[in-house]
Formats: sequence, structure tokens, C-alpha cells
Amino acid sequence: MTLPDTPSPLPSPDDTPASPADGPHDDRPGPGDLAGLEAWVRTRGITEVECMVSDLSGVPRGKILPARKFLSSLRNKGLRLPESVFTQTVTGGYPDDDPIGIEDQDVLLVPDPTTVRMVPWYDEPTAQVISDCVYHAGAPVTVAPRHVLQRVLALYAARGWHPIVAPELEFFLVKINDDPDYPLEPPPGRSGRAETGSQAYGIDAVNEFDPLFEDIYDHCEAQGLDVDTLHHEAGAAQMEINFNHGDSLALADQVFLFKRTVRQVALSHKVYATFMAKPLEGQPGSSMHLHQSIIGAEDGRNLFADADGADSDLFRWHIAGLQRHLPEAMLLLAPNVNSYRRLVPDWGAPINMHWGYDNRTVSLRVPYSDAASRRVENRLSGADANPYLAIAASLACGYLGMVEQTDPSRPIKGSAYSRAHALPRHLPDAVERFSRARALQDVLGEDFARVLISVKWAEWDAYQHVISSWEREYLLLNV
Repeated sequence: MTLPDTPSPLPSPDDTPASPADGPHDDRPGPGDLAGLEAWVRTRGITEVECMVSDLSGVPRGKILPARKFLSSLRNKGLRLPESVFTQTVTGGYPDDDPIGIEDQDVLLVPDPTTVRMVPWYDEPTAQVISDCVYHAGAPVTVAPRHVLQRVLALYAARGWHPIVAPELEFFLVKINDDPDYPLEPPPGRSGRAETGSQAYGIDAVNEFDPLFEDIYDHCEAQGLDVDTLHHEAGAAQMEINFNHGDSLALADQVFLFKRTVRQVALSHKVYATFMAKPLEGQPGSSMHLHQSIIGAEDGRNLFADADGADSDLFRWHIAGLQRHLPEAMLLLAPNVNSYRRLVPDWGAPINMHWGYDNRTVSLRVPYSDAASRRVENRLSGADANPYLAIAASLACGYLGMVEQTDPSRPIKGSAYSRAHALPRHLPDAVERFSRARALQDVLGEDFARVLISVKWAEWDAYQHVISSWEREYLLLNV
């Protein structure tokens, strides 16, 4: 398989220095450059434009319109969505309560020119652009996930800090399944056989799906998605693709588009790609690990290391903030009822808030590195998390630690699975913990917090109406 050339010889996230990577498509307009956006659309002969926002679950929502109407909307602010799109549950319903007095008025979509890209799987020249949302008076829609991340980044910027992240995203390939009661199965590859055992880091196992991954990399290259390495994970037909490090908002945008890209490519190859946290029984779950560090906004120096290369106070405080506040933020890192099936011992996912050097059993792993590459890997987030909210939550917790200036626990050696389970075990537990997290809610926004809590209780209520196959199998004739 031929991988695309990257613009600079950046190493993988396990070795990347903690400074921004240059994007591969520098011809996109700059921030706020609507004239440049119009020129970009015209010069490429675009016929349709997809204007997208992320809802709370990370589902792309928005409108598809002819290019001429899109261009006119840039001038007359005519592109709108109902604000209730941000209170929609993953099942398509809405909470019974009204947590912030939503009138379901129209909000204006403001396309971000820096996010415009071609949609490579269409025959007609089609563009996609991610939008921010504002009310008619100009105030931002504070419950929009992209704004939540922007809010956190503004707090960092006010202190001269610039967060850098590098996500690692796992997913499964599974056979087409049109019966939700039937368990998912790995698909056959080029050999005609499906995987039955673990093929972690297996080269030939990846090559079973070589044509699919060729298309993924081609589509990522066409969109300027800065993906790096690919490898097979421990699950049957489970893969991981890593991103080069860079600006937090840009990486959240890329992960948002990447998940859509992978699903589209998989469908074209007559398989499903799923980012469920735990899609297959007896297999490991899928994560979205986040490598994160902080550089000085003025000099670009990694603030996680002192001049002599030792761990800095900011680094220790950041880890302390993650330790203290991430259990309260699990609703954003493990947002679904299925998410908590992943967070069990001995399946490669953390169960408590310990940290350690190059230890993959802990929540907070610090890879061995030089001073320029000093970072912490947050291993809590599932692949099912909304990338905007997962990155916002992780950075918010680290920010609180740096502001509070508290010290972390001592790094542990050995397996963290021998220590007590200290994370929420199911969705209601996570909702309750987040409901009490006042400092975290202040950072993320109180209106957003109220909406998230309301939506997640509605999803839990919907789940409670479902009778599972496990209940039918073990309770039907035995109780």
C-alpha cells in the first residue's frame, strides 16, 4: 500500500515534537476570509456545497445546497438551522424538559473558510465546509460543540498558552448487518476469510483490506486530513490511524471529517466501519487517545519541560488537573451507554486515574521523549466521543489543574489494573458526576452543561425501554 507524502518529515504521534504541523493544503482561505472562500468555490467549478455542524453526538448535520445559493448566503446571511439541532439525542429524539429555554429559533450558519474541502467520493465537484453558529444579534450558540472547544482555547490564549494535540483513532470493520439484534462479525478480507484471533500490528492482516485503506488515504489526501500511521489493533479487523500533531481546533475538525470519510469508504467496499466504543463481544474496545501538550504562544517552546529538560511545574499541574477532573468529565469522553463496556480491566482501556511513564495500563501515559516532545497521552476517550467535546474536556481538566496549581500523585509502575476501579461504571454515574462538577461546568459553559445533562438523561431513558438479547437468553425461561 502506498501512503501519501506528508509536507514535512514529521514522526508519528509516539515521537512527534509538541509543535504545530503544517497542513498539506495551504490554498484554503484564512479565518474570516469569505471573499477567499467564494473564490475557492468558483475556481474549482463547485456545483454543490455541504454546510455542516457537529451535534452533541458528533453527527454531521446541516444543509446541502447549490453552489450559487451557497455563495449568495455568504452575502445575505441566509443559511440557517433550528437551534434544537444541538439538543437532539443520538436516537433522533429530544429531551422532555427545556434546560435553557430554547425557543427553537433559527440560528445563522457562519462557514469557517479554513475548513472548506472537496468531498472526494462524489462524481460531481462538491465542497464541504464546517460552520459556526450565531444568533441574529451575533452572539455565539454556546451549546454548539465547536464553540465549546473554542471557549476552552480562548482561556488558554488569555494566558499565552497554545494547546497541541495528536489524536489516535481506532475503529472496527464489520460485515454489513441489517438486523440490529444480530451480533456484529468481522468481514472477510481479500483471502475470503474473516479474522478469528488477535492480529495486533499484523502487516498481512491490514493488507487483507488494502484497497479500502488505499481509498481512505487517497480521500484524506484530497481533503487535507493530516493522517500519519496505520496499524492493526488487537481486535478482529480493528484498525488504528494516527494523526500528526497540530492545532487543537484544526485537529478536531479533521477527526470530525475523518470519521465520516472512513464510513463512506467502507460502504463503497461493502462493509461497515464503526467507531462504537465496544461493538463486538469478546473483543477490545475502540479508543481515541489524545496526546496533548502546551506551547508558548509567543516563542513556540514546549511549556511541559524546563530549560534543563525536566518536567515543568505546568506539566505536573496539568496532570493533576486531569487526575482530579477527568472522572467528572467522562460524560464527554464516554458519552454513550455502550461506552462503559470498554472501560473494564485487562482490555487495554483504563479503569482509574493513575499516571506513569510509558505505561499503557494507566489513564495518563507519559511517553519517554526529549524536552521538545514532552506530552501526556489521555487514554480515556472512546472512539465514539465527539472530537470537539473530548478535546475540550481533556484540555479543560488540564487547564483547571494549571490554574489550581495542585500536584499529581506519584507515577506508578506495574499494572494499574491491580488498583481500584475509580471511573464511572455506567452512563447515569457519569451524568451524576458531571452534574456536580461546578468548576468544569464554568470552563465549558453552564448552558452547554445543562443541555448535555438533559440530552444524556433522555438517551438513558430511551435505552431503558430496550430489552436486550442477554435478558431474553438468561431470564426468559429461568426466572
